[in-house]
Amino acid sequence: MIIKIDFNSDEAIYIQLRNQIIMGIATSQLTVGDSLPSVRQLADHIGINMHTVNKAYSVLRQEGYIKLDRRKGAVIAIDYDHVMASEQIMSMLQPVLAEAICKNISREDIHDMVDEIYDSFVRMAVQNYEET
Repeated sequence: MIIKIDFNSDEAIYIQLRNQIIMGIATSQLTVGDSLPSVRQLADHIGINMHTVNKAYSVLRQEGYIKLDRRKGAVIAIDYDHVMASEQIMSMLQPVLAEAICKNISREDIHDMVDEIYDSFVRMAVQNYEET
């Protein structure tokens, strides 16, 4: 999996890293049991501070995407409560949808965008599955 960090973005680097790993899981580039690089390896590879990688891994662990193992390091291990995950997604969507309403983006346009994004993840997951 290739990690792409935009150093000019207003979004914090650890959040970008978190999002890239979650997208890797969603598209089957990363699957349950896969080990992530060590904090030092990933920091060196991307050219960022080890504390930044450590923070991203900590957030991913708290959110139930990875487990930290003393021997294997960070391992993809999806462990979430569906109700809690739904509530979390709902709270993340609220400001996005409020912004869309303020910019006169219709409900239908939002649905189309969500469908397009969701379908692209499914296509990438199928493509990555077929390549293995």
